[in-house]
Amino acid sequence: MKQVRMDEQELMARVQAGDEEAFSGLVGLYKDRIVNYLYHFTGDYQKAVDLSQETFIRVYFKADKYRPIAPLSSWIYSIAGNLARSELKRSKRRAAVSLDDIPNEWQAGTYSEDPDDTGLVRNIREALNSLHPRYRIPIILKDIEGFSQEEIAEIIHRPVGTVKARISRARSALKRKLQKAVSGESILKDHEVQNGSS
Repeated sequence: MKQVRMDEQELMARVQAGDEEAFSGLVGLYKDRIVNYLYHFTGDYQKAVDLSQETFIRVYFKADKYRPIAPLSSWIYSIAGNLARSELKRSKRRAAVSLDDIPNEWQAGTYSEDPDDTGLVRNIREALNSLHPRYRIPIILKDIEGFSQEEIAEIIHRPVGTVKARISRARSALKRKLQKAVSGESILKDHEVQNGSS
């Protein structure tokens, strides 16, 4: 792990010096992980790709602001998470069409017919997407991306205790939502974690 971090620090130092080849190496190292993270965050693959491109544009132009006191991954994920949160806020403001205005034949079966997308995968995705970002981000970073609680605290700029509490609440909410899905109830309502109550 230390060797990887050392290599990343050297790579970032070269990026800060304007080395475009080093920047390409940095993008290659993180691109898939960032797209995956943003996809789990937004639920939209194309939006995740667009946001990852924006993330790396910011990494390039703000490289001089990075200080090697924290892991490079924490800094990059922090940029990606901030962009995703801003995008979600914008989308909520744009989402002005009522579901009642959509013709009935379009209300059912709106998921793409992906043979790999089993009911379980769809239920997990819906449950995860229904969480407020304050809970969704830590659980994605912990359970999907594999970051430690300390690293997550650096990424989201919150104390480790807050991170632990949010992960615990998110896991409890996901468990309740998935149990409801198994019993056929709607998984989209859970006031505390959907609205971000602490």
